[in-house]
Amino acid sequence: MIDPAVIPLSAVASQTLTVPLSGHTARLNVYQLNTGLFMDISLDEALIMAGVLCQDRTWIIRKAYYGFPGDLVFIDSQGTSDPDYSGLGDRWSLYYQEGQNV
Repeated sequence: MIDPAVIPLSAVASQTLTVPLSGHTARLNVYQLNTGLFMDISLDEALIMAGVLCQDRTWIIRKAYYGFPGDLVFIDSQGTSDPDYSGLGDRWSLYYQEGQNV
């Protein structure tokens, strides 16, 4: 298994980034609402998940049938709190782990 890669995020309330992952193009829309941090995920221009609540140390994709070539997870470097936009890229990092059913 390949080591996880960090996906760079900024401490802003709403951002969209396009990143190459395992030979695919992923578009991640990360946004803060009153109820938490959420993410929409597209793979090769096809939306595969929308409105996913981001939680600390909880895999985001979870199921191979979505066709995503791995999984994503936020990790709190200062505890176990769920991510907030104000600490993205510092306190909370987003990791990509290649491989199905990670």
